[in-house]
Amino acid sequence: MLKKFLPLLPVLLLVGCATATFTRLTPGTQPRNATNLYPVETALDSRQQSMRWDSIQAYVLVNGQSLPMRQVPMVKTRWEGLVPVPPGTSTVNYRFKFDYLYNNFGTAPKPNSVSSKVYTLKVVEVVGQ
Repeated sequence: MLKKFLPLLPVLLLVGCATATFTRLTPGTQPRNATNLYPVETALDSRQQSMRWDSIQAYVLVNGQSLPMRQVPMVKTRWEGLVPVPPGTSTVNYRFKFDYLYNNFGTAPKPNSVSSKVYTLKVVEVVGQ
């Protein structure tokens, strides 16, 4: 019986490990500013042991654009970026996307990606500005 499952073992291991959790680290509401750019930050937690953390390229996806994020210095699991919210717009939906390589048995590293759920950023006018 073990011989039947042995060929599936690598697939089962990868499927079982390919879980990722995003944590939004910025508030969902921010005051309007003069630049119309709003900081967003996320933390990525993954149990995928084959993930090559040094290969991650992070993006924030908003209004059909893929905007690069940068890794927070000295914290390998956190990234930050800017979301544009034009004047006259009070809400925008966005999500995080991470492209990365993972180690594969007997071959070169393979590409993969993972995306967060959709988040909403609400920009509010500050009285007196």
